[in-house]
Amino acid sequence: MDTNPVIQALGRRLRLAVIGGGPGSFIGAMHRTAARLDDRYEIVAAALSSNAGRAREAARGIGLPADRAYESAAKLIAAEAEHPNGADVVAIMTPNDTHHEYSMAALGHGFDVICDKPLCNSVDEAIDLVKKVRETGLVFALTHNYTGYPMVRQARAMVADGQLGELRLVQVEYVQGGKAAENDPDPKAGPVPWRYDPVRGGPSLVMGDIGTHAHNLACFVTGLDVDELAAEVGTIVPARLVHDYAGALLRFAGGARGSFWVTQAAAGVENCLRIRVSGTRGSIEWWQEHPNVLTFLPLDGPAQTRTRNGPGTLPLSARAARIVKGHPEGFHEGFANIYSDAAEAIASRRAGKETDPLALQFPNVLDGARGVKFVQAAIDSSKANGAWTNCRLDLATALE
Repeated sequence: MDTNPVIQALGRRLRLAVIGGGPGSFIGAMHRTAARLDDRYEIVAAALSSNAGRAREAARGIGLPADRAYESAAKLIAAEAEHPNGADVVAIMTPNDTHHEYSMAALGHGFDVICDKPLCNSVDEAIDLVKKVRETGLVFALTHNYTGYPMVRQARAMVADGQLGELRLVQVEYVQGGKAAENDPDPKAGPVPWRYDPVRGGPSLVMGDIGTHAHNLACFVTGLDVDELAAEVGTIVPARLVHDYAGALLRFAGGARGSFWVTQAAAGVENCLRIRVSGTRGSIEWWQEHPNVLTFLPLDGPAQTRTRNGPGTLPLSARAARIVKGHPEGFHEGFANIYSDAAEAIASRRAGKETDPLALQFPNVLDGARGVKFVQAAIDSSKANGAWTNCRLDLATALE
C-alpha cells in the first residue's frame, strides 16, 4: 500500500458519493473511514438520511458544501450524474430493502457501486442486479468486510495453492449474544426498527445480519459454492418473532461437506466468527476475535501459527497488510481493503487498463446474489422440516 494506483491511473482520487449511514449509524462511519484510509477516494456528496432535513444537516456535518448535501438518494444520483465534477462511485449503506432500488439507479446513471451487505432481500432482485452489472460493465463491490482481513486472505491463498489438498470438511459459525436477554422481545408498540420488519430488513434477521457473513466467508476461503443444505431457522428466545438462530448441514460443489450455525442469542458471547477447513493434507482455523493469527494443522507435521508478514505469507495476504509485523489490524482495515481493492478495479476500468488480479478478490454482485439464494434456501429447508434444498443460483436460466 506504499503507492496509490488510483492516482497513478487517473491522476486524482476517485470521487465518492455516500447514501445512508447518517447520525447514529455505526456502519456509516465505518464506510466513510474505510474509504479514506488508503487515500483512494474523496467524499464529494452525500444523502445521509431518509429525512430531508437530517440528510442536509448531516452532510454539512461531515464537511460537504450545501450544494452537495442532498435530501434524498434519488436527487443525489440524478444531480451527481450531471455535475461537471460529479461522483465516480456511489456507496450505499441504507436499510436492506433499498439496496436494489438505489443500486439499480446508480448503475443506470453510470456509477460504479459499493454496497453494504446483504445485497438485497429477494432472489429476483439479486438476479436483476447481476443482469444490470453485466449489462453496464461497471464495478460492484459488496462489503463483506471479513474477506479483507489479511489472514482470511492467507487462508484463501493457501487453499488455492493446494496446501490443504482436496477439501473435505468446512465448519463455519457466527455467534453473538446481543439478543440473548429474554426481556428483549420484538417491539410491540411504536415504529418497528427496520431490521425487525421483514419487508425492510428481509425474511430472516439472523440470516441477513450475520448468516450472509458466515456463508460468504466459507465460500471465499474455500473457493467453493454451496450446492445443497438442510437447515433449521427460527427463534430461541421466548416471545421473539424475528429469527435469532439458524443451523444447517452443507454440501459443497466438489463433494466437501460442511456445517453452519449462527445466532444472536448466545448469552455473553461478543462477536465469534470462526471457520475451520479440512482437506486431505491438513486443516486451517481462523477466529475473528483473534484476527491476526491463522492456525495451519498439516497432516504430517506439527501445528503452525501463521501471522501477518510472517513466514509463509502469500501475496494475496501480504497486499492486505499495512503495518509491520506484531501490530494488530482488524475490522477497520478489513473494511478498507474492500474499498481499496474496489478503487483499484474502478480506476483501471476507467483508465482502460488491466486490473491486478490480486485486486479483484473482493466480494462482488454475484457473491451477493449467491448469499441471497442461500438465505432463501435455508428458510425453505426449515419450512420443510430440514429437507435437503438446492441453493445453487441458476444464472444460465435466469439471464436468458
